[in-house]
Amino acid sequence: MKYVFILTLLVVAAAAGLWLTAVVVRWNDDMTQTVRIVPGERVFPMPAGVVPRGGELVIPKDQRDVAARQANPVKTSPASVAIGREHYVTFCVPCHGPDAKGGTTGPVATKFIPTPDLTNAELQKQRTDGYWHSYIVVGGAVMPAYGEALSSREAWHIVNYLRSVAQK
Repeated sequence: MKYVFILTLLVVAAAAGLWLTAVVVRWNDDMTQTVRIVPGERVFPMPAGVVPRGGELVIPKDQRDVAARQANPVKTSPASVAIGREHYVTFCVPCHGPDAKGGTTGPVATKFIPTPDLTNAELQKQRTDGYWHSYIVVGGAVMPAYGEALSSREAWHIVNYLRSVAQK
C-alpha cells in the first residue's frame, strides 16, 4: 500500500512537472512569436482607400511621388506657424533638435543616424510641402510615422513651421 501511494505521488509530480514545462515553453514561445509593436507604427494594415472620419486619404510611403504633388491646404500664417512649432517641439525635437539643425542636436539622435538640417535652404527647395507632409504622416527610412498621433492638418502646420525656419 505504501508503494502505491509513493507511485501515485510520483505520477502526480511528473504530470505537474510536464504541465509546468508546457506553460514555460508556451510563455517563452509567445514572447518570441508575438508581433512587435513599435511606437509610431500602425498595428494593422489599413485597407486601400480608407479615410478616417474627419481625415484625409493617407498615401503610402511607396507612393511618395504622388504625395509630393499634394498642395498645402493650410495657409501660412503666424497662427499656423505657432501651432506647427508646438507640435514640432512635441514630436520632432527629440531627433531634430530645438533649432531644427539636425545632426545630433536632439537627445534621441545621439543614438541613431544623424538627422538632416531642416533649416538648410537647399534641402527646403528640393522638397515640396506634400513631400514633407507625407514624411511626417507615414514616416521614412528611419523616421517613424506620426499619422496616428497627429491629424493631417496638424502635420500641415508643422510643414508651415519648417518652411518658416528655413535659412533665407
